[in-house]
Amino acid sequence: MVIMGKDYYKVLGIQKGATEDEIKKAYRKQALRFHPDKNKSPGAEETFKEIAEAYDVLSDPKKKDVYDQFGEEGLKGNTSGGGPNGTNFNYTFHGNPHTMFTEFFGGRNPFEHMFAHNGGPEDDMDVDDPFAGFGMGGMGGMGGMGGMGGMGGLGGMGGFPRFGARTGSVEKKQDPAVVHELRVTLEEVLTGCTKKMKINHRRLNADGRTTRSEDKILAVEIKRGWKEGTKITFPKEGDETPTNIPADVVFVVKDKPHPVFRRDGSDVVYPAQVSLRDSLCGCTVHARTLDGRTVAVTMKDVIKPGTKKRVLGEGLPLPKHPEKRGDLVVEFDIRFPDRLSQAAREAISQVLPSS
Repeated sequence: MVIMGKDYYKVLGIQKGATEDEIKKAYRKQALRFHPDKNKSPGAEETFKEIAEAYDVLSDPKKKDVYDQFGEEGLKGNTSGGGPNGTNFNYTFHGNPHTMFTEFFGGRNPFEHMFAHNGGPEDDMDVDDPFAGFGMGGMGGMGGMGGMGGMGGLGGMGGFPRFGARTGSVEKKQDPAVVHELRVTLEEVLTGCTKKMKINHRRLNADGRTTRSEDKILAVEIKRGWKEGTKITFPKEGDETPTNIPADVVFVVKDKPHPVFRRDGSDVVYPAQVSLRDSLCGCTVHARTLDGRTVAVTMKDVIKPGTKKRVLGEGLPLPKHPEKRGDLVVEFDIRFPDRLSQAAREAISQVLPSS
């Protein structure tokens, strides 16, 4: 099957079918090459993030299997029938590329010591062997460095600090919040609802150094009348590593487009089309409500373009006082005829005033 969207194999510079070890080595090489501390060229930060996303997918057998079969579109739930056994896969890269980089190197950023010894990010470092600057060039084949958190024996090698150790008291900082849109219908805002959102995050194992991938269901309670832009925060549900405080996961309420209504704060706008005749002679419009009823709106006066009629209390609940509701606003749109017969023209000209 042809892969649509991003080519994660190309991002890492490997061929489809690469082994787990080849994927690790490719990530190590590319991440070191494009790390913003090393690479100051335009676009390096974005490439660094793409490399992290590619590794996040290809290093996970489940994600990799879906991607190999259905490409990025299937992986991210953008196609019908998307995932294995006909289920839909809905992957989003939640990770922080800098956190992933540090975690990959056993809980430390290797650049901290490289630059301290070599003079700075501008130095020409061999990205295939980040330990060349320490006279340790023979260590390039140690499993992509992904598992070096337990190499306590390095503590006596030329003063090189072992991975996973702390140099003094370092205060952990929390990663920036991970923000997602949460689409809701106007009917759901009217009644309130609970949406269950599945996330995947990394959690620290008991050894305090390694992590595991974990799925979790977050129950998001949408309260009656909530406005677009309302934020729901789940503290510290982002990725956890030895060196960070997990980010908060934040859902931001976003209205789904409605086939009939339009929202205006706590009011609901209902567009009503009337003929030119009805706009002049008066009419009754049967307007729909969000809960499926109809209300009769009678207009006896001339309906001009832009005329609106309020039906009190048929809108959305007020966010701070959900026992009260906004209005249903009937917004009139006049349909003008495309042509008139000569007889109709003469009759209208006799009835209507000229000014």
